[in-house]
Amino acid sequence: MSIDAKDAKNPKDTKRGIKPASSKIFSPLLALFAILLFNIFLNPGFLSITIVNGHLYGQLIDILNRAVPVMILATGMTLVIATAGTDLSCGALLALSGALAVSLIRGDSTVLNADTAMPFAAVILISLVVTSLCGLWNGFLVAKLGIQPIVATLIFMTAGRGIAQLITGARNLTTSYEPFSVIGQGWFLGLPVPLFIAAGVFLAVWYFARRTAFGLFVEAVGVNASAARYSGINSSLVIMVVYTISGFCAGVAGLIYASNIMCADATNAGLNYELDAILAVVLGGTSMMGGRFYLGGTVIGALIIMALTKSIYAFDVAPESALVVKAFVVVFVVMIQSPLYRSLRESLRSRKRKPGSVRESVG
Repeated sequence: MSIDAKDAKNPKDTKRGIKPASSKIFSPLLALFAILLFNIFLNPGFLSITIVNGHLYGQLIDILNRAVPVMILATGMTLVIATAGTDLSCGALLALSGALAVSLIRGDSTVLNADTAMPFAAVILISLVVTSLCGLWNGFLVAKLGIQPIVATLIFMTAGRGIAQLITGARNLTTSYEPFSVIGQGWFLGLPVPLFIAAGVFLAVWYFARRTAFGLFVEAVGVNASAARYSGINSSLVIMVVYTISGFCAGVAGLIYASNIMCADATNAGLNYELDAILAVVLGGTSMMGGRFYLGGTVIGALIIMALTKSIYAFDVAPESALVVKAFVVVFVVMIQSPLYRSLRESLRSRKRKPGSVRESVG
């Protein structure tokens, strides 16, 4: 069982009178349920799933599939934010990964469009290594040079997309190489392949963060990097590792994105995805101040964003109003997670208990 799940069912918390509703993951779950319930109410067929040629189709499957890139980006972003940092470069690194992969497959058009100029395994490896190194560079700037995370990652937010455009020659490079299409368009056991890739990335990061001491190091650095260093934790190394993981996650998301459209679009790929990733982390209950993080909540946050986006488009909300509606819902979800709301909720509960306790004492 993950730490996130333990928070809701900790025996010690039960003894102290803390209910699951006070868990950090409760509010995002409630918000996701409310959005889904709203869709079901207005569209009774929202939950319907059909099987065509052994593949599952339906709006729920579509929401899960479309949430994959943000989900993967947000998984890496969670660790970065847990160290009191942020990574604005992940959207640009997503574009860089896709541009590298398609360019290496095409080999400057020296091969047929349905073939590859380089072994496919090398294409995947190079793309992931490059984005991981970019993440490592971000971590080096933050940990070793003391540059503010938002400034350090802003460099690759602009330069990364520029490099991607240089690689593609500012063109949308396309490919029809079949093995590459499997990453973003393939099916396995009736479900889209991207879902399995996202699950693999999440489980790998979760195991590294929750089944080793690394997660505790991350939280210690996020609470107080200086105190963590004096206690024997290599704070600089921890920070560089989390930014490297974020770069790797961006590389994986970039491969899925490019494979889904079979094109390297350096200009639009991953545009503003870094903001959605940060939002997913915050909606999942992780504080931007660093410290305790909730990987399970992050996944729910990504699903909230995609379910909300899907709902807005499904009900023909005007494009100029869609972002406003989305902003209002996000603000509401963030507000019900705030400490002020929690304290007000607890005070109301305590007031409701007081009359009962007085009657019992009188009786």
